Amino acid sequence: MIELRPLRQFLVLAEELHFGRAAERLHMTQPPLSLAVQKLEAQLGTALLERGRRTVTLTAAGQALVEAGARLLELAEQVPARVRAAASGEAGRLSLGFVSTVGYGDMPRWLRLFREALPGVQLALREATLDVQLRGFESGELDAGFVIHAPGAEPAGFERLIVSTEPLVLAHAQDWGLTRRGRAPALEDVLRQPLVVFPREIAPSLFDALLGFYRAHGATPQIAQEAIQMQTIVNLVSAGMGVAWVPRSVCALQRPGVRYQPWPHEQVPACDTSLIWRPEASPVVHRFVEHVREQLPREQLPREPDVGSTARPRGRVRASRSSATMRR
Repeated sequence: MIELRPLRQFLVLAEELHFGRAAERLHMTQPPLSLAVQKLEAQLGTALLERGRRTVTLTAAGQALVEAGARLLELAEQVPARVRAAASGEAGRLSLGFVSTVGYGDMPRWLRLFREALPGVQLALREATLDVQLRGFESGELDAGFVIHAPGAEPAGFERLIVSTEPLVLAHAQDWGLTRRGRAPALEDVLRQPLVVFPREIAPSLFDALLGFYRAHGATPQIAQEAIQMQTIVNLVSAGMGVAWVPRSVCALQRPGVRYQPWPHEQVPACDTSLIWRPEASPVVHRFVEHVREQLPREQLPREPDVGSTARPRGRVRASRSSATMRR
């Protein structure tokens, strides 16, 4: 292992090719400099300099050490700044999971602004449903994730920041028979239609809320097809396989042959999108959470205090730890 101090001394000597001038630059006498170079040569097992009566020249090995040593010192000088950046969350790696619905909203803009603000953070994105994300957290493959759930039913054991609350809207085929009369169909008629829906395991609380919505109106869902991705669900609706209840943000997904029908908010279930992360997450994760929070409209920010902590200064993330349990 080469020590940095004699390496710096050698590089100055390599620039001057004169022991006296190099010693003067290094604020030392010539004998200790000569001894340092000799020890370096002994350590490497090769001559670094050819010493003449009046000249000093570099050997091939010496030239190679100049090139490698300069890079090594440059990296060594960057170490303190990199360590401080990692400690403050300005550098590192963030593995982020997200459900497809977030892509229709503000997440792409948040990511762009985050990259611009913190170019030292490497982002690894993974589109995944809630069940897959939870396994990713368990294995350490994910650091944070955007998930959807019914209000008040976020995953237990996580810190969370709610980024949106939106109602479900009805997606139906453009030539759907119940709309041919030019007016919105009755809810009772809609609930009797074949339903295209996501499997329960990918969003249990939202699935259960939708099931409860049907039951509250005396209906039982007639599930025609299950699909994981919202884009697939909308495509199946376009093909006439049934209707679907989707988060309002999915309306940004324009598919020929599909229309989105809103309903009064008090009649249909709502869908929360939350950013979740472990309490012991890295500084990079907390930086990202703070960044997302700063992008949210002020009226959308969570008002409840942190669990087990005092209020943070303005501009910090005010998220709470979920104590809810998933309805499995």
